[in-house]
Amino acid sequence: MLVCPAVYGQVKTIGIIGLDTSHSTAFTELLNSDSDDPAAREFEVVAAYPYGSKVIESSYKRIPAYTEAVQKYGVEIVGSVAELCAKVDYVLLETNDGHPHPEQALEVFKAGKTCFIDKPVGATLGETLAIYEMAARYGVPVFSSSALRFSPKNVELRSGVYGVILGADCYSPHKPEPTHPDFGFYGIHGVETLYTLMGTGCKTVTRLSGETGDVVTGLWGDGRVGTFRAVVSGPSVYGGTAITGKGAVPAGGYAGYKVLLDEILEFFKTGVPPVSSEETIEIYAFMKASNMSRDAGGRPVTIQAAMKEGRKDARKLLKALK
Repeated sequence: MLVCPAVYGQVKTIGIIGLDTSHSTAFTELLNSDSDDPAAREFEVVAAYPYGSKVIESSYKRIPAYTEAVQKYGVEIVGSVAELCAKVDYVLLETNDGHPHPEQALEVFKAGKTCFIDKPVGATLGETLAIYEMAARYGVPVFSSSALRFSPKNVELRSGVYGVILGADCYSPHKPEPTHPDFGFYGIHGVETLYTLMGTGCKTVTRLSGETGDVVTGLWGDGRVGTFRAVVSGPSVYGGTAITGKGAVPAGGYAGYKVLLDEILEFFKTGVPPVSSEETIEIYAFMKASNMSRDAGGRPVTIQAAMKEGRKDARKLLKALK
């Protein structure tokens, strides 16, 4: 339903960077349509900068249609990230391609705008480390997450309702994107589920690759084992199993965008990220270590080794962005 543009100051205003993903239109519809949800009365998407991937065809082809879709909800289309930041209180960085994120995020941080960065934070571990370092430098609250983390069952498991999680086996589709390292573009959903259940502390990662999918095994420092299965061929399934003191408990699957949006809006109000930078960075280190293990013929690779390589890349990027 068409709504009038927000009057600045009367509601908390949100700007979107990147109209090349369905997340942008979904969040806009949830917030700007007629709804009894209190959040829809408290927040409104008022502006969007459409770009956006310039190299991933499946993404940039969406931009014209998604631009038209958000305009129906009264969203103003602007010509730059800087112009967007001048009009809004908070930012959703939604660009589907992780590579532009460091440069786009830097503009947001310089403007002092609290920011949610949709997956991937950056296309690589190095880009992810650089983004978090820049956010800390400018004192801007930021977080990133897959919606799978906030599936109600996963929230229960994380909270300890079923006791201590002794191990977990999680899975999600893996759609390789040539411009991104493996898992960062899509398989991250299952890795995020694994970390939601297991928490941080993985030490070594081993990867086995096949034609229909890959299995990555992580050994945590306390002796627990967690696995991620990347499903390349077959149905698009999300989920897993947590081994707890009370038995095997199915993990939650995809539960829609609203569970994530609710967390984002609470974050905008409090400035307190629901996911620590340390946990998100370890997720990207886990994925990088898995790629290093694959390239080494399945040899175990430490998270420490992945972080060492990621920090090198981050230093180069930060130098280039100065």
